[in-house]
Amino acid sequence: MNVEQWLKVVDLLQEQDDTPALHRILAVLLTPEEQDAIASRLSIMRALLAGTMSQREIAADLTVSIAKVTRCSNYLKRLSEQEKMLVTNSRML
Repeated sequence: MNVEQWLKVVDLLQEQDDTPALHRILAVLLTPEEQDAIASRLSIMRALLAGTMSQREIAADLTVSIAKVTRCSNYLKRLSEQEKMLVTNSRML
């Protein structure tokens, strides 16, 4: 990943004044498929962190593949507790 380019994306997102502006810029930057992928990932991660459903139940509930849930599960194992909290509590930002 090109860190310099990614930081420019982060800066652009931070420049947005409100939620509608942030929504507009994300709609410009991301295809509908990419938006769906990010939304699915967040839902999967939150479900995994909640710990109330099995991976198969999460896949069925969110209509995603079990492989996608497993990938998210494996990725979560690499995150710190603070990073996991960012996923579960978006108001911490």
